[in-house]
Amino acid sequence: MDRKGILVVVSGFSGSGKGTIMKELLRRYDNYALSISATTRSPREGEEDGREYFFKTREEFEKMIAEDALIEHASYVGNYYGTPRAYVEQQLALGKDVILEIEIQGALQIKKRFPDTLLLFISPPDARTLKERLVGRGTESMEVIESRLARAAEEAEGIESYDYFIINDDLEICVEQVHQMIKGEHSRVSRSLELIHEIRTELKEFQKG
Repeated sequence: MDRKGILVVVSGFSGSGKGTIMKELLRRYDNYALSISATTRSPREGEEDGREYFFKTREEFEKMIAEDALIEHASYVGNYYGTPRAYVEQQLALGKDVILEIEIQGALQIKKRFPDTLLLFISPPDARTLKERLVGRGTESMEVIESRLARAAEEAEGIESYDYFIINDDLEICVEQVHQMIKGEHSRVSRSLELIHEIRTELKEFQKG
């Protein structure tokens, strides 16, 4: 029986290292595909359409919403962000496990529409480490860091909706842990009902002699 891919949503606090984990999974294993989001924001220097994002006009994006061409979407700071359905479905059909790196509202939208989705939440070992990582980047003002911490406090309220809570204290261990969780998910009974039915039918045939 063909192996169908699994839809995996990875969320985590800003500074949890989720982006690095995703890159490592894609580098080490060939069964993953990273979903590319569509957005109405302008490309930043060095970004390419179809690589970092699918860049859309507001009209194009709203047409995608109307045509149900997105599996989730949200609006942030005046711009739309969303996950195109066609790419995700195509990769799943090819047997790839599709990873979506999105925030909590989008994750819950997807879980509602696709109950089989595996939801993973990445976190540093504690809040102090999170703050140290954000400050240590040296790329943002304290004002931005404070707003990210405030956002993390809000996100922390929804963690119970996820299937697994993963501590990213050691990157090597964390990447392997995520990989094993996704691998294990393929063995869940609910994902093998077709094969189970085939085996049952064959066993009954044996009994008939």
